[in-house]
Amino acid sequence: MSKANLPELKKCMDKKLSLKLNDGRHGQEILQTFDPVRNLVIDDCVEMATSEQQNSTGMVVRRGNTIIMVETWS
Repeated sequence: MSKANLPELKKCMDKKLSLKLNDGRHGQEILQTFDPVRNLVIDDCVEMATSEQQNSTGMVVRRGNTIIMVETWS
């Protein structure tokens, strides 16, 4: 994950995010909270392993060291 500082993540609370993970997966989810090491608690997670395969996983915790990109969108 980029070195986004914590106030930047605070602006993303309760907003829809697009995350890219270091294992090739990406997902669209809503940020609920985070901690100082940038672990994210997200809700309404839809994970896309391939272009055809989508998994709805609900609320999950993403470890900060597995996230390589975060984008916000409305």
